[in-house]
Amino acid sequence: MMKKFNRVLLKLSGEALAGDQKTGCNEDACVRVAKQVKTLIEDGIEVSIVIGGGNFWRGRSSKTIDRTKADQIGMLATVMNCIYVSEVFRHVGIDTKVFTPFSCGSMTQLFSKDEVLDCMKNGKVAFLAGGTGHPYFSTDTATVLRAVELDCDIILMAKAIDGIYDSDPKDNPNAIKYNEISIGEVIDKKLGVIDMTASVLLTENKMPMLIFGLSEEESITKAAKGDSNGTIVTI
Repeated sequence: MMKKFNRVLLKLSGEALAGDQKTGCNEDACVRVAKQVKTLIEDGIEVSIVIGGGNFWRGRSSKTIDRTKADQIGMLATVMNCIYVSEVFRHVGIDTKVFTPFSCGSMTQLFSKDEVLDCMKNGKVAFLAGGTGHPYFSTDTATVLRAVELDCDIILMAKAIDGIYDSDPKDNPNAIKYNEISIGEVIDKKLGVIDMTASVLLTENKMPMLIFGLSEEESITKAAKGDSNGTIVTI
């Protein structure tokens, strides 16, 4: 059993929030996430959240759109996700703020470490949308960057799969799950958990990460309280 954490960055995949509908946001899935995070807030855990944009946009597969423009569309997809999910959080009684690294009029606030820390210390959830604000950087990289900036104890990465395996369990029924693995092993074995830029940031800043299945009952609550059966990624 791991220790309970005081400040966490939760990474949610857009696809996981879409549920069976595969695109957009599944409200029931978002409510389940919100209720779990509310438990964490009530227990004094500070929470910030990054959400991917894959339920709206997968621009890197496009052969007709400039990469920079495609990535900018992806950044806006994460803003839409964060605004939507933050409103679901408000519905269940959690105060929220959405921060972006670029101006979105009155819809979000510009990212500031001090502002985000104040937000979390006051029991609000900080949604960190818009990636890094630059093309060629994934939401995985933005996740690690923000976790390091905000001095988080750990990154909690919620995925459709319940941890890291030595091969894809969808294709290999005999795939072996790791309870714990170093980021060096993840890179050497080319397990494709996060991209190389994010892996380097993780390594240089000694930021631990836990990968777990979002669909499991109370998976976020268990992860933040050190009681997850996911895979812990060590440095």
